[in-house]
Amino acid sequence: MRNIRLGFLGFGTVGSGAYRILAGNGQSIARKIGAGIEVAGILVRNPGKKRIPGVDHRLFTDNPGDILDNDGIDIVVEVMGGTDPAREYVLRGLKNGKSVVTANKDLIAVHGKELFAAAEENRVDLLFEGSVGGGIPIIRPLKHCLAANRLKDIMGIINGTTNYMLTKMTRDGSDFNTVLREAMEMGYAEADPSADVEGYDAARKISILASIAFNTRVTLDDVYVEGITRIAREDIAYARDLNYLVKLLGIARDTSEGIEVRVHPCFVPVTHPLASVNDVFNAIFVRGDAVGEAMFYGRGAGDLPTGSAVAADIMEAARNRIKNVTGLNCTCFEEKPIKPMVRIESKYYVRLKVHDRPGVLASIAFALGENNVSLASVLQKHTDGDMAEIVLVTHKVREQNIQEALKIIEKLPTVGEICNLIRVEGD
Repeated sequence: MRNIRLGFLGFGTVGSGAYRILAGNGQSIARKIGAGIEVAGILVRNPGKKRIPGVDHRLFTDNPGDILDNDGIDIVVEVMGGTDPAREYVLRGLKNGKSVVTANKDLIAVHGKELFAAAEENRVDLLFEGSVGGGIPIIRPLKHCLAANRLKDIMGIINGTTNYMLTKMTRDGSDFNTVLREAMEMGYAEADPSADVEGYDAARKISILASIAFNTRVTLDDVYVEGITRIAREDIAYARDLNYLVKLLGIARDTSEGIEVRVHPCFVPVTHPLASVNDVFNAIFVRGDAVGEAMFYGRGAGDLPTGSAVAADIMEAARNRIKNVTGLNCTCFEEKPIKPMVRIESKYYVRLKVHDRPGVLASIAFALGENNVSLASVLQKHTDGDMAEIVLVTHKVREQNIQEALKIIEKLPTVGEICNLIRVEGD
């Protein structure tokens, strides 16, 4: 039994998790793939830093050439994160005939086209299961298990930090700033949490999923993005009153007008499967013409969950090296247009503060009607002084219509503030 030799680029949370899995389950893994797995080098910034127990310190190097230009290394495992210098290193490894396994969503979302072309040209694998959903298998099911389907929809909770925060806001009635501090204290949010709370982490992931599901290149720039920073306790409470929960969703749809791809907070019916996904868990809901509806659920981050996905990709790349074949790389063989956000259709929740006077609701309803927006329900609650809070839920309408109506409504003298607009999905 020959050995397949690996070189790690990075050895943080995900890299050390994958290493522990390969070491702990080494005998079983070797029997499953028909080869032993040997770690031959690990690129780190500081080779002298203390690492997890049991790792030979002689494996550590700060010279990328020891990994990328080493003819004895078969597979490069990129777990550095970021796009620079990760892009340069991955391209170099691919051009040197090494298969690459990565968990880097930024790299795949921004530079996927270039990297897949390099993998194809050099007849090696580029595998990235760990880039979306942590330990949840989703990339391989989309590319293989569901490949016979025409996939129509993907809708998912793909950021654990924001899901934890919204869960806490719902359960405890806490405000945004309080739960953000808690998330940072528990290590769920970074010191700079903007990638999570502004929706960009989820946007990178949904661009990857949409590209695979709909066989067309979807980039980060194609994704409409809203985060959760405007979600208030009042929105959470109204959602509950209306039998919804608030979730940050990544949504992609293949429509006759092009690909919809967006990330934003949503009201989700309490009966929908995604409504029961709480805390740091992720879930991805897929609909195909043959399979119908399927949901993938599990831990979306962490050393061992994401390390599990990385280790599985290593096993697949190793099998292919033994057989001298490559697996399925890029599947973006179509060029579908991106549907503009103004043309998507949804139901909408709108919360306003207005002066409590006769005729206010009539003037708002007139502005909505002029833009072909019809109302499904209206709630009114008094607030301070002469100001009242009105909540509107519309029937399904085009985004452009509701936005045009709100431009008129915010200029009405009786309207103090448009507090929030949240789309309703999953009915």
